[in-house]
Amino acid sequence: MLDLTLAAIQDHAPAAQEHASGPLTVEGGLMFWTIVVFLLLLAILKRFAWPAILGAVEAREQALERQLAEAARDREQAAALLAEHQKLIAEAKSQAHAIIVEAKSVAEKDRALAIEKTRQEQEERLARARREIGAERDRAVAELRREAVDLSLAAASKLIEKRLDGDTDRKIVLDYLATLDRRP
Repeated sequence: MLDLTLAAIQDHAPAAQEHASGPLTVEGGLMFWTIVVFLLLLAILKRFAWPAILGAVEAREQALERQLAEAARDREQAAALLAEHQKLIAEAKSQAHAIIVEAKSVAEKDRALAIEKTRQEQEERLARARREIGAERDRAVAELRREAVDLSLAAASKLIEKRLDGDTDRKIVLDYLATLDRRP
């Protein structure tokens, strides 16, 4: 029986090999047509698709280079604007400081002028008050002298029992009082 089984297996082995196809079996006709189709596809791609693909890649590369150049230019402009902005801020700060210093100076000058004006007004008022006091004193002294002259004349007339009211009598008394003022 063993012989029969071996013979049956051997009879079926060539038939199994002829009809067996799998991923690892090599068939010459299939391989030839696969290579032909591949070469034909490669020629079509090389003729039509490859230039379009290379053109798209080159266009993309140029666009990226343009964008990088624009980005570098924009970065330079931004740096220049930043420097200008910082310069303007520094100028504004210095102007503000100058304005503050000037305002303080003007305020100090105004304060000094106001103080000087007030001092002058006080001196003028004091001088005017002194003049008024002097004028009032002079009037009071003149009035006092007149009354003293009248009293002197009245006392002298009682002494002499005669009334003295002439201008000459008055002049005599005034001269006498003037000599009294000159004495130390």
